[in-house]
Amino acid sequence: MNILVINAGSSSLKYQLLDPDTGVLLAKGLCERIGIDGKFTYKPQLEGKAAQNAVDVAMPTHSEAIQAVLNALIDAENGVLSSMSEIDAVGHRVVHGGEAFASSVLLTDEVMKAIEQCNPLAPLHNPANLIGINACTAVLGDKVPQVAVFDTAFHQTMPAVAYTYAIPYEYYENDKVRRYGFHGTSHRFVSQRAAAMLGKDPADVKIITCHLGNGSSIAAIKNGKCVDTTMGLTPLAGLPMGTRAGDMDAGVMEFLMNKYGFSMKEMMNILNKKSGVSGVSGVSSDFRDLEAAANQGNFRAQLAIDIFCYDVKKYIGSYAAAMGGVDAIVFTAGVGENGPSLRVAMTEGLEFMGVAPLNAEENGKRGDEVDVSGEGSKVRVLVIPTNEELMIAMDTAEIVKAL
Repeated sequence: MNILVINAGSSSLKYQLLDPDTGVLLAKGLCERIGIDGKFTYKPQLEGKAAQNAVDVAMPTHSEAIQAVLNALIDAENGVLSSMSEIDAVGHRVVHGGEAFASSVLLTDEVMKAIEQCNPLAPLHNPANLIGINACTAVLGDKVPQVAVFDTAFHQTMPAVAYTYAIPYEYYENDKVRRYGFHGTSHRFVSQRAAAMLGKDPADVKIITCHLGNGSSIAAIKNGKCVDTTMGLTPLAGLPMGTRAGDMDAGVMEFLMNKYGFSMKEMMNILNKKSGVSGVSGVSSDFRDLEAAANQGNFRAQLAIDIFCYDVKKYIGSYAAAMGGVDAIVFTAGVGENGPSLRVAMTEGLEFMGVAPLNAEENGKRGDEVDVSGEGSKVRVLVIPTNEELMIAMDTAEIVKAL
């Protein structure tokens, strides 16, 4: 079965073609600068097939971008399919499903309307996701089934005590202001892989998943269900990230706005794009740059790293308390998978809860699922590369096979 996975942004479109039954990736790529000057990247994963890297392709809209993807996939010389009929379904990443969606769903007119109603909750993402869906329909027609897989869906199992903000309850009742959480597809994928590595049923384990990258979030997963997560109504909450501030006193906003005359738009731009480890360090949002600067004695770069690791450690401890214990801690995404020294810092001092110092040799490995737990550790510490696209393809295949 061949599933085309689409992640559409306002001027970009990432894609992968996978077989969810085998996990085999056939091709992947990116359409950039849609509506501007159009740059197209195509990377077939079959031997003897040539790639295209940021070539000029006219893409005035997402429909032309989708057509460029399909043209590459079925190209006589370098394609990986013989015809478009070999695409069995399309799976779309949709950022926000609000309270309407607790699982992935087949796209229908009613579902599209419900996604559109969530636009105010994710004004930068959901409209772009809808554009990608409509573009696929325009090019592929109505006969190819399409599925929406939501970043927020996995977190819909959180109890009210975890998702309710301590503000007047009418804002939840009338406006659905609450914690939603994001990265749900990644948290779900790695938690399932963690249970498999432990040799246990997901319904019988307590797992803390740490999705750490330019955007970062942590989730507490008890018996296969999310019971808490760090991001909130928006992805701005929780950990300090590459450029996002994370949790902070809201009074800081009033103080800075009054002192410098910032508008709300300017203030939110500071919190979303000029803060986090980039804002603290003054160096970069990339942890590789931060570590290089810290190694050269840059105090602010080291402080940014320390703040990040300290907050991760705090959330691990709090989520272990919330679940009444933990069987495994999982690190994933760019920083989580590729930051051995950061993993050491984020788990140091957790011996009281059964986390032994990490195994240095295993912790130095990259690219594979690795158990980096130290000798005698009661809590397993795992590094698991995330694969959100495969999770989207698997969901899509499951729904389509049931039609």
